[in-house]
Amino acid sequence: MSLAPASAVRVAATDDAAAVLRSTSSTTAGLSSAEAAARLARVGPNAVATQKARPWRVLLRQLRSPILILLFATAVVSAFLGQGVESLIIAVILVVSVGLGFVGEFRAARAADALHDRLRHTATVLRDGARTTVDVTDLVPGDVVVLAIGTIVPADLRLLECNGLECDESIVTGEASATAKSSAVVAAGSGIGDLSGSALMGTVVHAGSGVGVVVATGRETEFGRIAVGLGAEEPQTEFQRGLGRFSSFLLIVALLLTSTIFVIAVLLGRPIIESLLFSLAIAVGITPQLLPAVVSTSMAAGSRVLARKRVLVKRLVCIEDLGDLDLLVTDKTGTLTTGQIVFDRAVPVDGSTTDDALLLLGLLATEADPRDPSVVGLNALDAALWAGAGAVVAPTGAYRRLDAVPFDHERRMSSALVQAAGADPTIVVKGAPESVFDRCRSVPDAARAQLDALYESGSRVVAVATRVAPGADRLVVADERDLQLVGLLSFADGVKADARASLGRLSELGVEVKIATGDGAVVAERVCAELGMTSKGTLTGDGIDSLSDAQLAEAARNASIFARVSPEQKARLIQVLRQKGRAVGFLGDGVNDALALQHADIGISVDSGVDVAKDAADVLLLEKDLGVLADGVTEGRRIFPNTIKYVLMGTSSNFGNMFSASIASVILPFLPMLPGQILLNNLLYDASQLAIPTDTVDEEQLRAPSHWDIGAIRRFMLLFGPISSIFDFATFGLMLLVFHAGAPEFRSGWFIESIATQSLIVFAIRTHRVPFLRSRPSRSLALSVLAVVAVGVWLPYSPLAGVLGFSPLPVPFFLALVAMVVAYLVLVEAAKVWYYARLSRTPPPAARVRGYRHRVARRAARFTAR
Repeated sequence: MSLAPASAVRVAATDDAAAVLRSTSSTTAGLSSAEAAARLARVGPNAVATQKARPWRVLLRQLRSPILILLFATAVVSAFLGQGVESLIIAVILVVSVGLGFVGEFRAARAADALHDRLRHTATVLRDGARTTVDVTDLVPGDVVVLAIGTIVPADLRLLECNGLECDESIVTGEASATAKSSAVVAAGSGIGDLSGSALMGTVVHAGSGVGVVVATGRETEFGRIAVGLGAEEPQTEFQRGLGRFSSFLLIVALLLTSTIFVIAVLLGRPIIESLLFSLAIAVGITPQLLPAVVSTSMAAGSRVLARKRVLVKRLVCIEDLGDLDLLVTDKTGTLTTGQIVFDRAVPVDGSTTDDALLLLGLLATEADPRDPSVVGLNALDAALWAGAGAVVAPTGAYRRLDAVPFDHERRMSSALVQAAGADPTIVVKGAPESVFDRCRSVPDAARAQLDALYESGSRVVAVATRVAPGADRLVVADERDLQLVGLLSFADGVKADARASLGRLSELGVEVKIATGDGAVVAERVCAELGMTSKGTLTGDGIDSLSDAQLAEAARNASIFARVSPEQKARLIQVLRQKGRAVGFLGDGVNDALALQHADIGISVDSGVDVAKDAADVLLLEKDLGVLADGVTEGRRIFPNTIKYVLMGTSSNFGNMFSASIASVILPFLPMLPGQILLNNLLYDASQLAIPTDTVDEEQLRAPSHWDIGAIRRFMLLFGPISSIFDFATFGLMLLVFHAGAPEFRSGWFIESIATQSLIVFAIRTHRVPFLRSRPSRSLALSVLAVVAVGVWLPYSPLAGVLGFSPLPVPFFLALVAMVVAYLVLVEAAKVWYYARLSRTPPPAARVRGYRHRVARRAARFTAR
């Protein structure tokens, strides 16, 4: 027996079902639990890739950093030139830099692993002759899998039974339309899009149901080959692209500055080697070496906070995307309402049907067979109907189901062909009233009035209609015609008690909320009114179809409610709303939400949602509550401000100090600071900023998303960098003209002043408010900054002073230092107020488009081993 041969699904498609069961040593009753466990041990998990943090991989990524390569080159050059002490200092700095970066990134990777471990996807299989639910990674060849609408096919299957089964195979074939499936054999050599007798891993059950036997898992599937060939890499987010643009900007600044310094030094007749080492140190010194560690630490800390608040992100960078959110389109059920749908009452409209008879017809048209209503995975309305049926359940067993057409979101109805003993077969149709009415011979005005009254009361309603079909034994969609309306079934779903408060929180965060629902406009408008939402208007599915994209973009911007919308209409709405420069999120948990989730900037689903919705989402809520989502948005918005604090401080202070060093190296007869001292200064400063991810963020910075603006960063650097240089030059004058310092004393004085000013500036730059009085830093940040300043002051007096090239300084220097630091912080505060009032600007969020690679990569993550 070959459990997972190459192209197994193509081979199996050419054999009949019985032969495939024999080749996989399985039966229609599935495998035993013991046999499945044995096969799992042999073939491994049903996973495209293994998502586990590997220390050596993280270390290699650290060593590939251009900054660290530059440090290594500097150490080698120093050692080759006999600068042993210099080389040792740089080596220590190199090890510490790698260590800090490794710890930060590895912790972030472990946090990502923890998130993956909490994201579970299951499949319904036959084990030991009974239906059971197993994790998709535990599937093995020979397992018999049950498929239902909304299921993501968990492995390559040879279909054994089909009931109106259609699969969306666009993820594999690129074809947009769903493919009809059967259990028939196909011709040898058929293409991947022609395997009608098979269901492929990663595709989605668009309609109907079916049963199939697993013939290939993991990388041996057709989908697995595609995902592995693409590398299953997720595209970069706007946050990551911003980091890339910022790094490129710093590289240009470093190259210009260091090249200029080296050329000038050579022209002045300075030793070439000394000039080269100093230029390399300047290049390293101007770069914020620990930016990746700060970002990783921020993301990892944010993911842990979000997990405690019942929000799971699939990738750490999705946290920042969540913070970008400023427009949310959400479904209504379970989000604004309780989601506890209960059957309310039956409303006959033909004058001859009793309440129980109408309810009986409604039960017959559910996806559960009347002889076996205990079907797993019923939709909420059908489940509520069976739960509320009571004594009516018993008579359903008197009917035999001959055929059925399952519900789909285009027809918005389901139908069944049933027959009672001694009677003609009857077609029973149940679905959205507007859709059922269109297929009836006539609809009494009284029925329409009753429907309006039910809608006005906030009820969800389905209509039931029938037609006798003598001699029929099969049922197709075309048979849903010339129906007789029997009545309406009403369901209740109350408004959540805390929904109003949650909407208020989102409003305070600058997030506009719109509702997209399959229910009627009246129901949605009533819910909004109960929640105190100001509705700007309602747009229906029919209205959406009548508008061009440009017209729809304007209409959608001005509407608050989208009623009776199909999955395709939801996705189109998301696309046009994104064209307006908004960061659009979509919250949904049903099969009909998957398309919109894929097209949104940030797709949000819930842990109790269907697999296809969870798979399409970027973020999962463990509780379907807008309050939980508000927590997630708030935490997402804390990430960027804390990251940008480090960026602004690093670029301004480093630029100022390196600019000062460049000027001083030209006018002084000695280097103002040795290369090793420059690197040590930079490392100490960076180490103090590792606590930035713990810092508090001002409330006003959470009210709207922030975005990368390289122009603003450049302006900040060019304003605050020279301010730092002013006090550097003041220190130069103090050391040369007042203390008549030699090279060691000069370097010691500037080292201490530099550490003090560029570390303490964090307290001013971290907030737009007056520091300490109106905005306090976190305790961790305050302690780390003060500790680094203390170390900087201590080094010239430490046993390492001689090795590092430092000398002790007189007490008056420290009195002057305190005065300069105070003056520096006051000037920075004044400049900060002017900067944010005149120069600061925030560009609109960039629209992001997810393509084929994104969908394959995201679907691949679903089949990742834990």
